[in-house]
Amino acid sequence: MGKPKRPRQQGDNEAKAVVSSLRVSPQKLNLVAAMIRGKKVGKALAELEFSRKRIAEDVKKCVKSAVANAENNHHLDPDDLIVAEAFVGKQLVMKRFHARGRGKSSQILKPFSMLTVIVREKPEVADVEESK
Repeated sequence: MGKPKRPRQQGDNEAKAVVSSLRVSPQKLNLVAAMIRGKKVGKALAELEFSRKRIAEDVKKCVKSAVANAENNHHLDPDDLIVAEAFVGKQLVMKRFHARGRGKSSQILKPFSMLTVIVREKPEVADVEESK
């Protein structure tokens, strides 16, 4: 006798991937996440490939992981997937000190953030022609 199985948080047509401890501020990561929200997976990966932001490589890995989860674990077609949600969360902040003039010091904050990407299968809408 064990605990009953916890119900799945996502729907049947979606999959999720989470990356934690990304060494970038959440504000900078959210700029890259906003770039891919709501786009088809192929287009999102192409934009991340040619983005000049340093963190775009890690975001691309997360999107690829979500697509692999959808394909292998939930048997979804990777060609019909869109990036339904991409949201950013705060994590720890390392605090360091920097020596300044006249024997003073100032604080340097080194923030970490986490990224969650949810891909959803969008069924192709079949064009129905009316026969007259």
